[in-house]
Amino acid sequence: MEVHGAHVQTFDVRRTFGGLVAVDGLTLDIPPGSFFSLLGPSGCGKSTTLRMVAGFEPLDSGRILLDGTDISGLSARKRPTAMVFQNYALFPHMTVGRNVGYGLSVRRVAKSEIRKRVQDALERVDMVEYQDSPVTSLSGGQQQRVALARAVAVEPKVILFDEPLSNLDVALRHQTRRELKALQHRIGLTSIYVTHDQEEAMALSDRIAVMRAGRIVEWGKPEDLYREPQSAFVASFLGGANVLTDARSIKDLVGIDRPGPDKALVVRAEDLVPSPDGVPVRVESRQFLGFVTELVVRSGEELLRALIPGAYNPSSDDMRLSVRHFRFVDNDF
Repeated sequence: MEVHGAHVQTFDVRRTFGGLVAVDGLTLDIPPGSFFSLLGPSGCGKSTTLRMVAGFEPLDSGRILLDGTDISGLSARKRPTAMVFQNYALFPHMTVGRNVGYGLSVRRVAKSEIRKRVQDALERVDMVEYQDSPVTSLSGGQQQRVALARAVAVEPKVILFDEPLSNLDVALRHQTRRELKALQHRIGLTSIYVTHDQEEAMALSDRIAVMRAGRIVEWGKPEDLYREPQSAFVASFLGGANVLTDARSIKDLVGIDRPGPDKALVVRAEDLVPSPDGVPVRVESRQFLGFVTELVVRSGEELLRALIPGAYNPSSDDMRLSVRHFRFVDNDF
């Protein structure tokens, strides 16, 4: 991959709306050419962060740097960034080609250069044959590609994505995120992606920052955050782990005491496995999900989620499960 993207840094960025703190002292370091996701529940500040990088929201305090240059005071039009919105923000009365070239027209680029860049951008997303088609004739996935081509056409150093796949159905969302990741890798642009979908973030990202209440709780490689979370919130939000905070329940399940009252036990659903030597549990519900079967089981006063490979149907509601792997983390619930 040839890297064309910028090095993005934020330092102690803060944004409030009235008495509400939306982003609270956020500091990030995003390497050039990387795919970086801001992941968190609704209202955690991730979209506000993205809009501040784009220049659509002012900062109350802090700094945003691109390749070492402070852009905090620049207008959105003067920043080398491009946004792909959740609803695509395409012009329905324009053709695909005119939509892709719109940002260049606003920047007063010469018509011959616009034609060249539009052609190149549409080639990158495999949409050249639709150049003269109205965008209203396209499917949701095709419109998403047009929105991406429009962003690429202005030759930004950073592309910003605000939940761009949320309007697609499941199958198309999976296909489009594969295409998006391949395209990003091919063109080497720094990408900052906002989502509340943890599976989407893990599939796309080189690094993920998990946000909560305007702050970053943890950040790192997807596999590290998943397998070695440092907090109960991240373990629960990223992959829906079982989190136990009751000392007796922890001792019953794993056979050891928790290391302190400020710690919680994390057990991933796939790390609970049927075993004749395991802890006795009672099956409360069963769902066959194709490649796995999801069980909700009761262990004492705790309800636990287990994922068993294949079509698993226990012979009785009473069974035993062993814990294959567990981890103690900070209890920040």
